[in-house]
Amino acid sequence: MDIFQKIEKLKKEKNAVILAHYYQDPDIQDVADFIGDSLELARAAQNSTADIILFAGVHFMAEGAKILNPSRKVILPDLRAGCSLSDSCSPAKFSEFKKNNPDHFIITYINCSAAIKSMSDVICTSSNVVKIVEKAPKDRHILFAPDRNLGRWASEKTGREMTLWQGSCMVHETFSERKIIDLKTKHPGAKLIAHPECETNILALADHIGSTSNLLKYVIDSQDSEFIVATEAGILHQMQKKAPGKTLIPAPPNQNCACNECPFMKLNTLEKIVQALETEGPEIHVSDEVMIGAKKSLEKMLEWSV
Repeated sequence: MDIFQKIEKLKKEKNAVILAHYYQDPDIQDVADFIGDSLELARAAQNSTADIILFAGVHFMAEGAKILNPSRKVILPDLRAGCSLSDSCSPAKFSEFKKNNPDHFIITYINCSAAIKSMSDVICTSSNVVKIVEKAPKDRHILFAPDRNLGRWASEKTGREMTLWQGSCMVHETFSERKIIDLKTKHPGAKLIAHPECETNILALADHIGSTSNLLKYVIDSQDSEFIVATEAGILHQMQKKAPGKTLIPAPPNQNCACNECPFMKLNTLEKIVQALETEGPEIHVSDEVMIGAKKSLEKMLEWSV
């Protein structure tokens, strides 16, 4: 029995479902029952009927699955799989930020901890951020956290002024403007597609800006055949599978490294998935107090996203 067969056997024995983010390694995407971006995975978690939800992603995503499924066991293959953006916004500092900006309507990006979600009015993802901002009360100023680049982009798209928490994603801030311009010169027919977590100078060069799932759809539907992709490189696997005749070029980082890959996402492996299913852990826990507020803000997001 190879490792793929073993995972399938364990899933049946445990009545488990595997949810995987697009940024996971290709092998993990291929064993997943559901692959998606943050919004799609939140919906999949909400609709799950499995006894065990194994989340092949990072910690805040597994917390979200637990919040939406408090009676189910949610496990994460590696508890060290965190998020630089989430880590940039601690509950203590965010609480102080709220105090300094009283009476604001608080929208937080899903890339944050359960504690931050519990202090928010509504959550958003890069897929629905424009819709969420447009639905925010017009008579209240918006406080947006933790990604300043996504917040700035949403503000420009909607015309709503927002006070921004100064957080960012280590992957999406690493792309080199100079190297991308050089690539566009060498590949004049290539379209630059970028995630809105990228910095302003990269978004200014982009032919199309969208969430991970939106970028995937754009590549599939586009009449163009060549794309420079400015987001985490894991999405290239699904792009290659669903648009096999097209040329995909990962946007280069500033350094000569694999900095366009999230090191936290890559902590999950097939071997750790097997171990997690066998031991039913590490298990994700969220306190009752945090659960109440976080569930309210997540459910409002799902309601407003319809």
